[in-house]
Order: sequence, then C-alpha cells, then structure tokens
Amino acid sequence: MFNPFKRSYTEKELGLFRFLNKVMLFERLNNDELVHFLPFLHLRSYKQNEVVFFRKDPSHALYLVKSGRVALNLEINNEFERLTTVKAAEHFGDNALLDETQRIYTTIVTSSQAEIYVVPQVNIFEVFEDHPKVRAKMMTSLAEAYNSYTVNLFGAYKESFGFFNLGQAYRNP
Repeated sequence: MFNPFKRSYTEKELGLFRFLNKVMLFERLNNDELVHFLPFLHLRSYKQNEVVFFRKDPSHALYLVKSGRVALNLEINNEFERLTTVKAAEHFGDNALLDETQRIYTTIVTSSQAEIYVVPQVNIFEVFEDHPKVRAKMMTSLAEAYNSYTVNLFGAYKESFGFFNLGQAYRNP
C-alpha cells in the first residue's frame, strides 16, 4: 500500500545506503535506519603510507573504506607485522562501537590514495541512544565479526601449534 507520508530519499542518499549495506556492520539496517548515520559520514582522503591511527590511540571513530586499501598492523619489536588489508566496503576501527577502548593495531594506507568515511564515536552513540534497534542490529554484526576473528585466531593456532600460548589470549589485561 502506498504511503504518501513515507520519506523519500535523494539519489545521493540512496547511493550512500547501497554503500553502507555492503559494509558488514551496517548490512542489517534498512534505509530508514541508515539515514540516521548520514549526517555523521565524513569523507577523508588519505595518501599512501599515511597513518590513519596508531595502536593505543583512543577509539574515537569507526572507519569505512570507500576506495583504496589500508593495512592493519601489529607492532612487534619496532617492526610492523600486517594482520590484514582492508579494502572498499570494509570497515576497521570497529572497537569504536565499545565505550572507552583503545586501538589494538596501527593502520597505514597501502594504496596510492584512499577515501575513507570517518564516523565519530560520539555520533554513533547518539544514534544508539535514540534508536535501540539500530544498536542491537549493529552489535549483533559486531559480535559476528569478533566471532569470525576468534575462529581465525584458533585456526592460526592449530596450524602453528606450540608457536604461542593460546591461553594468553584469555588473560585479563
């Protein structure tokens, strides 16, 4: 049934919705839920070898890659070991969905340039406060992402049995 009072969206907004729906953390949200984030998507341009954030920085924003590639790196003995590379329609810095966290890795742009949407944590929390269903859906996606990370960690451990003590992953910080 046609509702003449239902909000319609511009082509630009629809394009942003299509992009956001490709990003795992936002894939469960419909347009009427995604619209709450649009004012808070700040597009930034980065150059190759530019650091987006350092390990131990406060987790004050979520990052969504529009174009380019970003390496997530662990610092070990003043050297970087690459954990993974994040590309278009992927996110990083997802611990910004959790209050009072710090970055656990350093991120460096590896492509010649990258365009990245920055979503400030304070604005994410505002949306969560006003729209608990949005929070529930995004936290479910975050839990799935963290489960995937854990499965991958266990797989790496099994392949390199004895190389490190998996029990250390469960100690209190």
